[in-house]
Amino acid sequence: MDYAVYIVTNPNRTVLYTGTTNALARRAIEHYLDKGTNRSFAGKNYCYNIVYYDLFESMTEAIEAEKRIKGKSRKWKEKLISEFNPDWKFLNKEIVGEWPPVNVLKDPYFQNYMKKSKESLRAKR
Repeated sequence: MDYAVYIVTNPNRTVLYTGTTNALARRAIEHYLDKGTNRSFAGKNYCYNIVYYDLFESMTEAIEAEKRIKGKSRKWKEKLISEFNPDWKFLNKEIVGEWPPVNVLKDPYFQNYMKKSKESLRAKR
């Protein structure tokens, strides 16, 4: 399993959000589904376009990288993104396989996963 630290941005590339995940494609879709909601910072700011990611063998390493990135300035993060992705191209299609994720959203396995995730969130409230 690959663990990742990633940076997503909004369509105008004015807001950055850094996170970690054990499933980058799934997380990209979750950010897309959350766009425009008040459930999270990324959702509220329409941050669902992946512009940077790095893969690790453990979640501990990914979290360490996330903390390191979050502690840096916007200018430093822009340089990191530009070195990895000079044109700040949205990488969602190459990560998910299609974008927007129309067919993935229709997949029964993914629908069941999202249903369980929502139920789990409700139970925590």
